[in-house]
Formats: sequence, C-alpha cells, structure tokens
Amino acid sequence: MHDLDLHHIFQLGLILVMLAAGITAIAKKFKQPYPIALVIVGTIIGLVNIPFLEPLKEFITEGEVFNFVIITLFLPALLGEAALKLPFSHLNDNKKPILALAFGGTFVSFIIIGFSSMWLLHFSIPAAFVFAALMSATDPVSVLSIFKSVGVKKRLATVIEGESLFNDGLAVVLFNISAFSLISYLDLGLLGAGYGLWEFIKVVSLGLITGALLGYVFSRLTRYFDDYPLEIIFSIILFYSAFLIAESIHASGVIAVVVAALTFGNYGSSIGMSPATKLNISNFWDVVTLLANSLVFLMVGLEITRINVAENWGYIFIAILIVLIARSIAVYSSLFFIKNIPLTWKHILNWGGLKGSLSIALVLSLPRDFEGREEILLMAFSVVLFSLVAQGLSIKPLISWLGVNKKEKSYQEYEALITRSHRLETGIQEIIKVRKNLFVSELVSEEIIDEFEKERTALHNEIEELFRNYPELKEKQKMALLKLSLYAQHEAINHLLREEIISNEVAEKEQDLVTNKIVELEDGH
Repeated sequence: MHDLDLHHIFQLGLILVMLAAGITAIAKKFKQPYPIALVIVGTIIGLVNIPFLEPLKEFITEGEVFNFVIITLFLPALLGEAALKLPFSHLNDNKKPILALAFGGTFVSFIIIGFSSMWLLHFSIPAAFVFAALMSATDPVSVLSIFKSVGVKKRLATVIEGESLFNDGLAVVLFNISAFSLISYLDLGLLGAGYGLWEFIKVVSLGLITGALLGYVFSRLTRYFDDYPLEIIFSIILFYSAFLIAESIHASGVIAVVVAALTFGNYGSSIGMSPATKLNISNFWDVVTLLANSLVFLMVGLEITRINVAENWGYIFIAILIVLIARSIAVYSSLFFIKNIPLTWKHILNWGGLKGSLSIALVLSLPRDFEGREEILLMAFSVVLFSLVAQGLSIKPLISWLGVNKKEKSYQEYEALITRSHRLETGIQEIIKVRKNLFVSELVSEEIIDEFEKERTALHNEIEELFRNYPELKEKQKMALLKLSLYAQHEAINHLLREEIISNEVAEKEQDLVTNKIVELEDGH
C-alpha cells in the first residue's frame, strides 16, 4: 500500500511537471513572462472541474505538501541560484540602495501594514504583524524574467534582485517573531522590545555566520578538484545544508543560503573553479530554477483557488490598497537620501515589488489553531494574485512608457543600418535566385543589383563611421561573432566525436579549451 501511495505521488508529480513545462514553453514562445502565465493557467485549472486533474489539485492544495515543496525543496535552490550568479562587485557597487530597500524599506513596510491591518482590517496584533511580514517579502523571479525580456539596465536588475534576496530573509525572521513570540514580548513591555530586538539580531547574525562558514569550506574544497559534475554536487549540498543547518539552530535559513551561495559563487569560483566548471554549474542551476519556478507558480495558481472572495471584496480591496501604499512609502522614503537612483527607477522598484510563492508558503505554515489564520490566508492569497497578475502584466508597459529600456541613440542608429543592409542583401539574393530559375535577362537584373550594391556600400560606409565614433559598438559585434564562432567550434568537436574520428579524451580536452574561451568572453564583457 505504501509503495502504491509513493507510485501515485510520483505520477501526480510527473503530470505537474509536464503541465508546468508545457505552459512555460508556450509562454516563452510568445515572449510572455512565464510565471504570470503559469499563475493564470493554474488558477483557471483550479476553478474548472477537470476530472483527471482533481487528484493533482487535492494533492497540491494540502498545506503541508505545498509548504514542504516551496520552502524546503525549492526555496534553497531558487535563492542559491540567484545569489550564486550575482557578482559581489555588482552588489558592492549598489550596496546603498540594496541595503536601504532590504532593511529600511522592509521595516517601514512591516510597520505600516501591521498597524493599518489592525485598524482597517480589524486583525489582532499577532495576525496584523504576521500579515505585514508576509507582505513585506518581494519575489524577484517574475519581475526579473520581465526585465530580461525588455532589456532594462543591469544595475536596476541588480538592485531589485539584491533587495529581494536579503528582504526575503528579513521577512521570514519578522514572520516567525510575529507568529510565535510577539505577544510574550508585548507582555514584557520595554524589556520585551529588547528581547525581540535581540532575537532578531541573533537569528540574522547566526544565518550570516552559518552561510559564510559553509560557503568558505565548500569554496576551499573546490581547489582540490577540477571535476564539474562533482562540483555541481558540492553546490547542491551547500545550498541545502546551509538552509537546514541554519533552521536547526533557529537561525535564518534564507539568509544562510544567500550568503553561502554568494561566497561560493564569488570566492569559490575565483580560487577553485575552472571557466568550464563555472559555465556548467551555471547551466545546471538554470535548468533547476526553470523547473522549480515553473512548478512553484503553477502551484500558486492552483492554491489561490481555495480562497472564497465572494463575501470579502471590501476587505480584499483594502488589503491590496494597504500593501500598495506601504510599498510606495517604503521605496520612496528608503531611497530618499540615496543619489544616482533616477525617479523612473524608483517607480519601477515600487511597482516591481511583486509578492509571490514565499508569502503563500509562509502563511500555509501557520499552525491551524493560529487566531485569524483563515482571514490572513484569504488576504495574502488575494494580494499575491493581484500582485502577480495585475502588477506583473503591467510592469512591462510601465518600463517602456518610462523609457527605462531605451537603448542609446548610437545603438538605435546601428540597428537601423544593419537592418537596411540585411534587407538589401536579401533582395540581391532573391534577384539572383529568380534570374536562375526564370531566365530573367541578365541586363535587367544587373541594373537592379548595381543600384542595391551602391546603396549597400553607402550603408557600410555609414556603419564604419558609426564604429569610429562609437568603438563600443564594434566591440559588441566582435564579441557576438567570436561567441558564435566558438559555439560552432564546440559543435564541430561533437561532430568529430560522433563520427568516431577522435577519442573521448581528446574531445573533452578540446571542448574545455573552447568552453574556457566562451566563459572568458562573458566574464570580460
């Protein structure tokens, strides 16, 4: 019977993966943000009665299953992957806005939502501040997938990603204090406030220390091996052990994973990883996080359908309003004294502070006898659905409207010139093809081709002039060509191996050389 249950769970899991992969593939094909597509489809599946999917819906919407999958299974992987790829230099260059948002902004948001929920939603003190902690966590996955598709500045993406990585950790700490210790601290008055502050500092500090220590140990370990499958396994052990060890000593598992991954991705990669290893670890975690995110957002959609909004429209509207106003005050106030952050960026950071799977997983982890649990669940689910769908779908038009993704004038000129040049080249090739097939007079075709050639020569001269004025454009094209050439070389080695012309040993050695050159190109630019 036990085997049958496991077999059934595996079947349900496979159906979920297939469903998530299919929706993600379609969304990517149409260049739409896949997390939002998954939430919408998940919600529709949850609302519509589809007989063969009913067991899957029942399985996913069990609070314990959802909570385990999101927090224990996927959260360390998602946080680890994001921190692993974040260069410390980028974080360091943007530390002021990141720290201001992650610490200052999170606290401001927490306080505003907490007191507003007591006053306007009539929540008890613990319930109000649990809701406040849930709504202070931002989810970078959706907004970063949109950022990539519209090409916003790297610095803006770094700020929102850095904020989210650290703000998730603080939100979890605030959630645990609000849910399990707040009343006892309040009963002690001023002394309780001191205890609360100490608990907060202890949980965060222990998380930082645990993550840094484990990250350092695993980074040193990579010096003794040049074997990327083994080093990928090290990264998996590091992320999950950092999370579980920190949680077992009542520290912040989220902060531990972020710090461990940052250490491993920066210090570890500089002292013990070959470029080929870096690329393979990065590719491995790309696959893991795509799968994890696809499953997470589909599960969020399925889970959200449990809420009964019919009689609670008024409170839901107030809850959404509270969260939006608190986020606005948190962003604009925490960044008020920080220079070099344009106002348009602040608007995007404000509207792009989406709520996601972490908020839902945390609220589901509340004990069933927690006072106000159902009300918090209703409000949290409603805000997350609004956030992912309304804000998620409107952030792309907002970025375009504010002109944040506008390319430099020189680059626009360059794109226009190469488009015209490519158009003319295609036209010439088409005339040559028609001439061969339809026996068109060479005299007529040569006349047209000559006109096109003159126009194309003029365009090439303009491109050369542009390269002289803007050398970085030439450099970009050079890098793109080099990269394409290296990928072709990699494929050529594969072809020789498949045809059994060269041995595995030689193929691996040569592929490593090519891979190292690709990574050097990416690191250098």
